[in-house]
Amino acid sequence: MYMRLLASNDGPVGPNNPFRLHSSATVDKPGQINDQTEETFMIRTLPLAAALLACAAAPAAYAQAIPLAQAIPADGTVLDVVADGTTTRVPDLALIRAGVVTDAPSAAEALRLNASRMGGVLAALRKAGVAERDLQTTAVSLAPQYRYQENKPPVITGYQASNQVTVRFRDVAKSGPILDTLVAQGANNISGPELTLSDADGALDEARRDAISRARARATLYAQAAGLKVERILVISEAGTTAPPAPMPMLMRAKEFAPQADTAIVPGEQKITASVSVRFLLK
Repeated sequence: MYMRLLASNDGPVGPNNPFRLHSSATVDKPGQINDQTEETFMIRTLPLAAALLACAAAPAAYAQAIPLAQAIPADGTVLDVVADGTTTRVPDLALIRAGVVTDAPSAAEALRLNASRMGGVLAALRKAGVAERDLQTTAVSLAPQYRYQENKPPVITGYQASNQVTVRFRDVAKSGPILDTLVAQGANNISGPELTLSDADGALDEARRDAISRARARATLYAQAAGLKVERILVISEAGTTAPPAPMPMLMRAKEFAPQADTAIVPGEQKITASVSVRFLLK
């Protein structure tokens, strides 16, 4: 007995025109005439086509989901090196928060006094050459002040208004004398400074170049000690960067300033660090 499967497609493929599979069976027995029967099977093509497409697309999707590993030559030696690069810069920006705190019996009076004194502070900053883009109001508050007594409810004794502005000084050396002027104009709440770099990205790039140079020098050292040579770099990844730590806030009130003393802001130096991980091929 044998079975022959024939596939035929008459006309366009679609729900109303499926493929037809024809099976023909012939049975040979002694003394009997061959009897051939034909049976037609109808199958829907859309589910079958979808299944075939899914099977064909699966390897490609799997290949895209899993990145190819870095090929390592059989005759090479792999060396992984982690190196830190550093650079030092003198901070050229100083962020200082200056404000006015006022107390009064009523909320309206506290706000009025605060607005008047804060206007003098802002005028002094602009007169000192601070640009508008370097001034930003960071906090405005109004809160009742209470007197607390044992076994008695708190009693409101007045109101305190506060207005604070963040000032960006692009000349660190001039920030100290300007602060003295602000205090003379009514500023009585000052915190900072926060010393930063105007070109922080450039400093990081310099540290990154130093890190790669150190990694290559260390790989050369290991290769020479092992009687090999650095063939090439296989992988570079950045392990992280370290920004300089923020200085501790320095809180000052107007009465703590000596009128004859000039406030000095000393920038010092900041250290910027970049760490890289490099894989070398040695031969």
